[in-house]
Amino acid sequence: MEMVLAIGIGVFAGSGVWLLLRPRTYQVIIGLSLLSYAVNLFIFSMGRLKIGAPPILSVPGVGDPATMADPTPQALVLTAIVIGFAMTALFLVLLLAARGLTGTDHVNGRED
Repeated sequence: MEMVLAIGIGVFAGSGVWLLLRPRTYQVIIGLSLLSYAVNLFIFSMGRLKIGAPPILSVPGVGDPATMADPTPQALVLTAIVIGFAMTALFLVLLLAARGLTGTDHVNGRED
């Protein structure tokens, strides 16, 4: 399971960097989104990969913290997803405005 997650993070990060280096603004926005997905997966994996572990104590009392899932990375990733969605929407509006003003969607503002 850890290997699949590591490969997924690597694919997202590599694809995001490749798209960031492209000359079109839409590809740059998608690259930023893929990089944020890679970071979210990385943060999520830092909370330990536990399959079937309860996030909180099922019986009131003292429990072993090693058997529970860590809710902090889950909360951080959820917040990052919401902020990433809002930033992507803002970037897309800026992309449409810049394309309307310049007539092109190149990053530097002109076709080769």
